[in-house]
Amino acid sequence: MKKSRYQTVKSSLSPAHPIHPANYFVEIIDRVKETILSIETEDKDPTPQRFPNSFLYQFLFPEYEDEDLGKSKSFGTGFVISPRGYVLTNQHIVAHAVNIRVRLANNEVRSARLVWSDPVRDLAVLKMNTFRPLKAVVLGSSNQARVGEWVIAIGNPLGLENTVTVGVISAKNRSLRTANHTYEDVIQTDAAINPGNSGGPLFNLYGEVIGMNAAIVRNSQSIGFAIAIDSIKPLISRFIR
Repeated sequence: MKKSRYQTVKSSLSPAHPIHPANYFVEIIDRVKETILSIETEDKDPTPQRFPNSFLYQFLFPEYEDEDLGKSKSFGTGFVISPRGYVLTNQHIVAHAVNIRVRLANNEVRSARLVWSDPVRDLAVLKMNTFRPLKAVVLGSSNQARVGEWVIAIGNPLGLENTVTVGVISAKNRSLRTANHTYEDVIQTDAAINPGNSGGPLFNLYGEVIGMNAAIVRNSQSIGFAIAIDSIKPLISRFIR
C-alpha cells in the first residue's frame, strides 16, 4: 500500500531519524562519550571534609560506601585531556585515595595514579595505565561562551554511569569560596548536576569542554556550577602537550 505524503514526512521525522531536530545532542554525545571516565577510589579516610553551614552546598563529594578496617570506597567523574592517558578531575575525589581505578566507556577498568593536584582550586590530574593512545576531549573557550547558550553535562551522579543532562549557561564569572576551596571563575548552569558528577565535563554544542562540574546549591534543582576551563588550561598545559 502506497504511503501518503503525510505518512512519508512523518516517518522521515521520527525520533530515531538522525536529522530530527530533537536528536541534535545525540551526535555530540556519541562523539565525546569515549573521553569520559568513571573514577572509583579506595580511601583511607572515609569522613568527608566539613564546610561551614552556608548558602552553598558542600562541594560535590562522591558517594561513600563504608568498609571494614576504616576504609571506604568513593566515586566521581573525570575526562581524558591527553591521548597519553592524563585525566582531569576534582581534587576532593582523590584527596584520601589509597587506590584509584578508572572505568572507560567500553567498561575497561584500569589503575591510575595522582600526578598533580591543586587542593585550593580543587583540581587534580591522574595518569592512567594505557597501551594505546586514548581519545581526548577538545578544550574550548569558556571566555567565548555566552549566557543562554546550551550546555551538556555528562558524569556519574549517584553512581549512575554516563548520565547526560542538558541546560543553559545561567551566568558567568561567579566567585565561590569555602573553607578549603577558592574558585575565581565559575560558570552557573541549570543542567542537572548531582553528587558523583564531580570532575565531569561541561560541553558546548561544538562538543568542546568549557567547564568542569564542581558544585550545587543546597536544596536547589537548577543551580549548578562548573569551573571555567580557561582558568584551568594554564595549570594543566604540560599534560596536554
